Amino acid sequence: MIALLQRVSEAAVQVNGETTGEIGHGILALIGVEKGDGEAQAERLLERILAYRIFPDAEGRMNLDLVQVGGGLLLVSQFTLAADTGKGNRPSFTSAAPPDEGRRLFDHVVARARRVLPETATGRFGADMKVRLVNDGPVTFWLQVPPAA
Repeated sequence: MIALLQRVSEAAVQVNGETTGEIGHGILALIGVEKGDGEAQAERLLERILAYRIFPDAEGRMNLDLVQVGGGLLLVSQFTLAADTGKGNRPSFTSAAPPDEGRRLFDHVVARARRVLPETATGRFGADMKVRLVNDGPVTFWLQVPPAA
């Protein structure tokens, strides 16, 4: 599984003009599910998202995690993160999980996240979404938990 983390001062996602999720200071995590991913990868990825120290401490060092700073979490499914861009001018999505499996694992991440952060916001799986964010820093990280063998 893949997460593209962005430290934000605010972020929101809309579907058909309706805001489905928004946060203030926190993390916008775009989530991609690959073939072979399972609940173990979903849980490990969420652990890493929640524990990743990307917020500044009193000395300005990235030393604090999302929970420590009381930040919000906005999770948005994005199958294009699983694209193979190695050759040609058009991405291939052969490594992306099928939609039903992607939805199941994305929903699993959301449910687990809400156990720790009940106010976790989301987009809408499979929808055409408009994501608005103010990247704080900018600070952006790619996290990947390899699919099961």
